[in-house]
Amino acid sequence: MIEIAKYLIGDTQPPFIIAEMSGNHNQSLDRALRLVDAAVEAGAHALKLQTASPDGLTLDVDGPDFMISDPGSLWYGKNLYKLYQEAATPWEWHAKIFDYCRERGIIVFSSPFELKAVELLEELDAPCYKIASFELVDMQLIRRVAQTGKPMIMSTGMATLSDIELAVNVARNEGNNQIVLLKCTSTYPATPEDSNLITLPHLRAAFGTEVGLSDHTMGIGVPCAAVALGATVVEKHFTLSREEGGVDAAFSLEPHELKQLVIETERAWQARGAVVYGGSEREQASLKYRRSVYISEDVKEGEILTHENTRVVRPGYGLHPKYLEILIGRRVNQKLKKGTAMSWEFIG
Repeated sequence: MIEIAKYLIGDTQPPFIIAEMSGNHNQSLDRALRLVDAAVEAGAHALKLQTASPDGLTLDVDGPDFMISDPGSLWYGKNLYKLYQEAATPWEWHAKIFDYCRERGIIVFSSPFELKAVELLEELDAPCYKIASFELVDMQLIRRVAQTGKPMIMSTGMATLSDIELAVNVARNEGNNQIVLLKCTSTYPATPEDSNLITLPHLRAAFGTEVGLSDHTMGIGVPCAAVALGATVVEKHFTLSREEGGVDAAFSLEPHELKQLVIETERAWQARGAVVYGGSEREQASLKYRRSVYISEDVKEGEILTHENTRVVRPGYGLHPKYLEILIGRRVNQKLKKGTAMSWEFIG
């Protein structure tokens, strides 16, 4: 069990839902604050920022290495430095957003992408940290975040088992074992076919951590499935309107969809339950609607039971249907009316 700002994360609690603002503020502080309002109204437990600067992420170079060359990418043809200029949340906004989140009663934290970002977030008393999937190989960043002693949510993205093991060990070597590992598919948008959620229980068993999902698929079906498989944290990008655009808008949830995510993932968590056979306690009253053995025609004392005067029907007050063939051919010891629930006391 992990605690983030008095919210417990673990199997006994509903999933912790993180609304990822990312660059969907579209460089408007007013829009960023409206996103906070939307996250609160949707019932999300936390709002997450990204604390990055173009210079902390890449180099201001126009060469081919610094261009997005994948034709299938939402950002095809863009220069990395210019894209990060467009997406970055201005650092001077952070205090205002943090204060407003606290005023609205929602947990707020961020993904730092450089060491100076950790210092800013420490000044703002961030309750936890997120390590983005592309940063999972940055041991210097992971070590610094671990040293804060605060919970660490780490996306695994394209990481191999050895990549994850290294990151987890670096954090634990700093005395920080408050780790949540998020299964993440680092395509934008991602497809359900590439989500491979069956990895979740393996991830939990391999590293002994809480596990969750950082999801880039469309809709809420994949997160609900993840919760059913044991995810205790779900992170989703969200926007005020996909139609209004933004760097991540195409694969982000709108407010009404975020609200459904909160509702349906909690239902998925409730549905997990425990290993139960024979019906739950609430189902016991329905046992009467199962089939059982009944007298289907009036019979006289001493008469032989046959398939004509004895049937398996609803309700379930008579003998179990498995006894039907044992009863056939036996004599009854009293007169029985049609509709009598069969009992052993009527035999012999």
